[in-house]
Amino acid sequence: MKHLSFPKNFLWGGAIADFQAEGGYTESGRGLVTLDFVTQGTKDEPRKITYMLPDGSKHVSDFRAPLPDGAKGYLDPNYYYPSLNAVDFYHHYKEDIRLMAEMGCTTFRFSICWTRIFPRGDEEIPNEDGLKFYENIVDECLKYGIEPLITICHDEIPVYLADTIHGWLDRKTIDYYLNLCKALFNRLGSKVKYWLTFNEINTLNGYEMFGCTQRDHKVRFIGAHHMFIASALAVKMCHEMIPGAKVGAMFASSPCYPLTCKPEDVFMQLQARRRTWLYADVMMRGYYPGYAETILEYYDAQIPWQDGDKEILKEGTLDFYSFSCYRSTTVNKDSSFKYQGVETLCFDQNPYLPNTNWGWPVDPMSLRYVLNEVYDRYQKPIFIVENGMGEIDIPDENGFVNDTYRIEYLKKHFKEIRKAVCLDHVDVIGYTMWGCIDLVSLGTGEMKKRYGWIYVDMDDLGNGTKRRIPKASYYWMQKFLKSNGEILDQDNDALII
Repeated sequence: MKHLSFPKNFLWGGAIADFQAEGGYTESGRGLVTLDFVTQGTKDEPRKITYMLPDGSKHVSDFRAPLPDGAKGYLDPNYYYPSLNAVDFYHHYKEDIRLMAEMGCTTFRFSICWTRIFPRGDEEIPNEDGLKFYENIVDECLKYGIEPLITICHDEIPVYLADTIHGWLDRKTIDYYLNLCKALFNRLGSKVKYWLTFNEINTLNGYEMFGCTQRDHKVRFIGAHHMFIASALAVKMCHEMIPGAKVGAMFASSPCYPLTCKPEDVFMQLQARRRTWLYADVMMRGYYPGYAETILEYYDAQIPWQDGDKEILKEGTLDFYSFSCYRSTTVNKDSSFKYQGVETLCFDQNPYLPNTNWGWPVDPMSLRYVLNEVYDRYQKPIFIVENGMGEIDIPDENGFVNDTYRIEYLKKHFKEIRKAVCLDHVDVIGYTMWGCIDLVSLGTGEMKKRYGWIYVDMDDLGNGTKRRIPKASYYWMQKFLKSNGEILDQDNDALII
């Protein structure tokens, strides 16, 4: 037994995505992005995407369903599109960053809206108003001693690139992406140390990344390869332009466990996990792993190799691994491969864990599990950049939310991180909680599913004052950060190994 303490330089903060928080879609010359066409939904009613066919006919489809060739997104006045206005971080960023600073945050993760910098995506000269907006955010962070962590591409592309060249299915998008990187590194390089090339690259799919085309497994691997090349070239560019900067990418890494100790269940878990490792192995190690060949054969997919690609991958490996982890699931020998937008298995619930109102198992040990899993594999620093509890927060007459359930969630998860750092000696850079300021849910398009320490007065259809009100969890985190996590010891179980 020994006393466990977080390192003094451990970074604590929150994370948002532009299309879920930013809004301001008519401001600073912003162009439309692919996720702008996705409507509000609920946990029981899938989000929709509204699109138009070449003959002018208008249609609507489930967000994750395939779209016909030639489809183009369009905005229908009969629907509410959450990403257009979101929670208006565009106009509230100073207040939001100040609140995080007063809570004690030392890092803030946010993403770039590509079309604020290049409205169509293929321009040569960046939009000055867009660059200035993000520079203002960075400067506001630095004013309070908050380390910016920037995601360059978070689940979306400019509509123009989606509709004209099918986004990442066309290799030209690599050049357009690198032009974005160059503009950001030029403008922000002296101020930003940590960068992420892509968000959850192992889950990206469909219209939002590949434009208007039927989605299948072959398409996924073509697009993924182009993103691998783009990321590797961005790493090299960043190192040349910003000495000392660190570049990672983000992988969806919530774990799956074998349902039983039957050898078949255990091996199926290994096979399932390789759906994550394939992407991470290429980007962390610089080459496709041997098992990738079997996966490609299974889907009858081909990698669109060009001369020099293997050298590019080898020379542009990531400096650190970052990941999201919200829950855990189970898998067994009878779990069938099913295409749900990503190459994944039909994951099953864990009978030993409680669930949130959205059916997500709450598993604090999953964080320690993933941290060890990743560090054993790569021996590079790790950044936890998404974790949190989406729940229904009910404010009182003053707008205050007594979210004791979120406090308990954080306590248990933070203890597992501390064990990974202090007992397992995993090199963890920091932790950013997802949706630190309440934002629109990606999966359901709701405001009802809230993650934040800070309540935003807004309903599912955008009605409300957008007033920011700290929750009970905000004040708990304030004490937690002031004590460098020592208040965890008040529960008398922090020393359990």
